[in-house]
Amino acid sequence: MNIDDVKRNAFAMPLTSPAFPPGPYRFVNREFLIVTYRTDPDALRAVVPEPLQITDPIVKFEFIRMPDSTGFGDYTESGQVIPVTFEGKAGGYVHSMYLNDEAPIAGGRELWGFPKKLASPSLTVERDTLLGTLDYGPVRVATATMGYKHRTVEAAGVLPGLLAPNYLLKIIPHVDGSARICELVRYFLEDVTVKGAWTGPAALELAHHALAPVARLPVLEVLSGTHLLTDMTLGLGSVIHDYLV
Repeated sequence: MNIDDVKRNAFAMPLTSPAFPPGPYRFVNREFLIVTYRTDPDALRAVVPEPLQITDPIVKFEFIRMPDSTGFGDYTESGQVIPVTFEGKAGGYVHSMYLNDEAPIAGGRELWGFPKKLASPSLTVERDTLLGTLDYGPVRVATATMGYKHRTVEAAGVLPGLLAPNYLLKIIPHVDGSARICELVRYFLEDVTVKGAWTGPAALELAHHALAPVARLPVLEVLSGTHLLTDMTLGLGSVIHDYLV
């Protein structure tokens, strides 16, 4: 393969069999369980990078079931999103993510800078309960429960949150081990359709794990539970701050 062929074909690694295809990436019947909780403000400040600003000591623990996504297939993810502001505009900082599929782990980390690690999340309905679990290896590190479809929520009430900006810290190392890329990235969800939204009683339990430290943002009080069914496109990102300049 000559130099021009490499330039023309290089999109992602490996060169001759990329781990994921080019976007855009469309998700159909993407389902969320979001448990919003109050946490320790000092613990929160220790993990949110400037120039993002914390508004309240709040965390959203999300379990997301994605049965139909272009390029990535059928998978589930879970993680923590922290409400923040950037230049006065409200959004969410994606602090941690755990997935059970290699392609979206590679694509998410390499394209946007999603903080994705391999684990075993699940989102199921167990009789009258919506159940989200996250296992890291054989260890259960998160369990969320919510009463199944107790009360309907109007789509207009949840859509602004889905359309708000999201922020990531993208870190790519150099071959010598130093940081080659260290950027604050902003992205949006696009073409969002809310097909259903519900709320109900919710609970969340986190356990400590050295390599899946979700419990470092402890649950002090559960504030709400939200169940969503959506269609959406994951938009590509833009760099809003370069830490190496």
